[in-house]
Amino acid sequence: MTRLHRYQLLALIGLFGPFAAGRASAAAPPRMAVIVGASAPQLALDRDTLRNIYLEKIFVDKEGRRLIPVNLPPETPLREAFTQMLIRMPGNRLQDYWDRQYFQGVSPPYVLGSQQAVVRFVASTPGAIGYVSTCFLTPEVHVALWLPLPAGSGASTDACPESPEH
Repeated sequence: MTRLHRYQLLALIGLFGPFAAGRASAAAPPRMAVIVGASAPQLALDRDTLRNIYLEKIFVDKEGRRLIPVNLPPETPLREAFTQMLIRMPGNRLQDYWDRQYFQGVSPPYVLGSQQAVVRFVASTPGAIGYVSTCFLTPEVHVALWLPLPAGSGASTDACPESPEH
């Protein structure tokens, strides 16, 4: 391979490599992926529907299948960004909401310890829905909705380790 061909190949890898790996390009605004299992029926999600799923106001999809939203731990920047953008309730008001729901027999979404755990759970659990940084996407999950990360959320800077373990 000539030196020129090597440079062209490196340029192509640099240009398309981030997309092949499921990462956003440097020019694209940072975003998170709302995911469902790859074998799950395609959900038509918008922000309002997703908000209602996460507030447990919608329990089943149009075909009657149970929806199971999952969260990251409360202290993670990605969950804080997700909650800020989608739920639009301060932490104390959201806690009050869940306290009231609990006495009506409605529990908050499950909490999983990491983005890798979210991907594994969503991939293997029918009806599960979660959110992760783009670097954690695998062929076992399907992106149902892209959500931009709020500026200054901290979620975009620490969401993707150098080499995530799937």
